[in-house]
Formats: sequence, structure tokens, C-alpha cells
Amino acid sequence: MSVTLYGIKNCNTMKKAWTWLDERGIDYTFHDYKKAGIERDHLEDWCSKAGWEKVLNKTGMTFRKLPDDKKENLTRESAILLMLEQTSMIKRPVLEKDDAILIGFKPDAYASFFETD
Repeated sequence: MSVTLYGIKNCNTMKKAWTWLDERGIDYTFHDYKKAGIERDHLEDWCSKAGWEKVLNKTGMTFRKLPDDKKENLTRESAILLMLEQTSMIKRPVLEKDDAILIGFKPDAYASFFETD
């Protein structure tokens, strides 16, 4: 099983996800997309699996500070471009296990995600 946790270091939700994984002894790799970036193909894959509306963090300060013309009439393509330009607009954490993904952190969802092992 290959597990990767994507996000940024300075995020309270990320800290909850790390704690949850660590307490259960689940090995994972952390990818800080604020420092290491994210490849377009990877982001497109997440959007295909979960929908760009779920991947784009519209409640975050980075998105809310955008000019209205950038926030209106979003499409998959324009949302992907925004997230590539400013990775803090990607909802976090994104958890990948093999070929499956889980976006955001909810303890029950994480438990279900790993219970198939």
C-alpha cells in the first residue's frame, strides 16, 4: 500500500490528519505542494476523480481575496489554472492510497478509507 498525504505544513486540518495517521501507525509520505508544487496531470487526475468543485478550496482566504472576475463563471480549466498558480487554493489535505483519493479530513471518512485493507 502506497499512501501520500498532500497539503501544506502550516494548516490545522493537516495537523489533525497527521495525528490521525500517526496514532494508527499508518506509513505515509508527505508532499508539501506549497514548497514542491503539484504537477498539472496530478491535479487533473484529482479533479477527474473528485470533481474540481471539491478540489478547489473556495472557503480559503486565498480564493476569497481573488478579484470577482476570477471567481465568477469558473470552469474545470480555469479552476485548475488558479490552483496551479496558487496551490493554497487546493483543498487540504488530499490523501492518496494506491489509486484512490480522499479530500479534506474527517476521522470517520479516514477510518472507512483504510478499513478496506
